[in-house]
Amino acid sequence: MTPDLMDAGARRRAAHAQRDAGGTGRTASGGRAAAFGRPLAAGQPDFAHGVALYLEDVTVRFDGFKALNALTLSVDVGELRCIIGPNGAGKTTMMDCITGKTRPDAGRVFFGQNIDLLRLSETQIAQAGIGRKFQKPTVYESLSVLDNLELALRGDRRVRSALQSRLSGAQRDRLAEVLQLIGLAAQTSRLAGLLSHGQKQWLEIGMLLAQDPTLLLLDEPVAGMTDEETERTAELFLSLEGRHSLVVVEHDMHFVDLLTQGRRKVTVLHEGSVLAEGLLAQVQADERVVEVYLGR
Repeated sequence: MTPDLMDAGARRRAAHAQRDAGGTGRTASGGRAAAFGRPLAAGQPDFAHGVALYLEDVTVRFDGFKALNALTLSVDVGELRCIIGPNGAGKTTMMDCITGKTRPDAGRVFFGQNIDLLRLSETQIAQAGIGRKFQKPTVYESLSVLDNLELALRGDRRVRSALQSRLSGAQRDRLAEVLQLIGLAAQTSRLAGLLSHGQKQWLEIGMLLAQDPTLLLLDEPVAGMTDEETERTAELFLSLEGRHSLVVVEHDMHFVDLLTQGRRKVTVLHEGSVLAEGLLAQVQADERVVEVYLGR
């Protein structure tokens, strides 16, 4: 990570912590133990400089085609970042590199300032605190909503053994919290296969949240949703901001507008690189973005 990026991240994080504390002595994590100024457990990301995710000069070639072309970007701790761009811009390949599904030909990918994601397997990356949701929801349709969340909480793909063991009080509290967050508290015994498309999406997001990831990667999460479900999903993501870092890849500009609210940063990818970055209104006014993505 470059010194300029580390210094900038540290300044942003210090300002954020001072604003949140408001002189009352509260921690930047809202009372929970923060990761600053305390020993880190083995494999725990170090966010002392305020940067959750950092990609530097990442290049991926497929049969001579550059899916990513020296891509460089960073996401701050607790930030909600939207990534937009035309088909083929490299958005999915970027997430594949972060999660270990694709190994780049060049570049660096760091989680915090100490975890080199290119040295880890997909399983190790998930265990480090990175969760990914694909566009199509993948839930156990023959199991109930609660059973799906229990399996995710235990991190055990063996359905029978996982569901036969008892939950601790802390685990039950965690599931209750997640059910409230995703709006499915009244649907616990309902089979996942009977849920609406939007509810299945929320259930899969809940399955990620049950594992308490630090960074959430969300690929077109509102595709196929109704307007009401889209707005509810925006409310959910905004409620997660600060407690998690979120990277949302999306084509629905109304949803992006709901998430950014005129004050959150948007990154535009094109041909594997960052074409533009800034507030939504700024990138929408950028002639290059209009030409390659938004149209006239």
